[in-house]
Amino acid sequence: MRKGRTSLKGHVYLVTAVTHLRQPVFRDINAGRVVVYEMKRSAEFGDTDTFAFVVMPDHFHWLFSLTDDRVLSSVVGAVKSYSAKRLNEMHLRGQRQVWQRGFHDHALRRDEDVARVARYIVANPLRAGLVKRIGDYPLWDAVWL
Repeated sequence: MRKGRTSLKGHVYLVTAVTHLRQPVFRDINAGRVVVYEMKRSAEFGDTDTFAFVVMPDHFHWLFSLTDDRVLSSVVGAVKSYSAKRLNEMHLRGQRQVWQRGFHDHALRRDEDVARVARYIVANPLRAGLVKRIGDYPLWDAVWL
């Protein structure tokens, strides 16, 4: 979280986290599903209300609002921590660094259209040339579908 930023209940955030050395860890669909699982688990625990996400080969974008009095850095840190632990267990490679330190966050302003931002997020695989149709990419979701 950037200096001076506070976590606000109900506020919408766009978060981007990048893999260590931008390694394409999530080319492996099962590895990408681990991150998806952790984002969804965050919602199940009541930490977030997710609007959209996409897991790209070397990063993810996640659009959500905070619930209760959750702290943004704690929520994102938990997703990164638990996913790294599970990925290391899956690959039986010991403790390897999965994520770069920190993350980028953008608190949406009241005048920003959440649905427009969500469309931009889920279109990432198209812009990256990974698929010709978004429906062909497995690691994304949006509440409007």
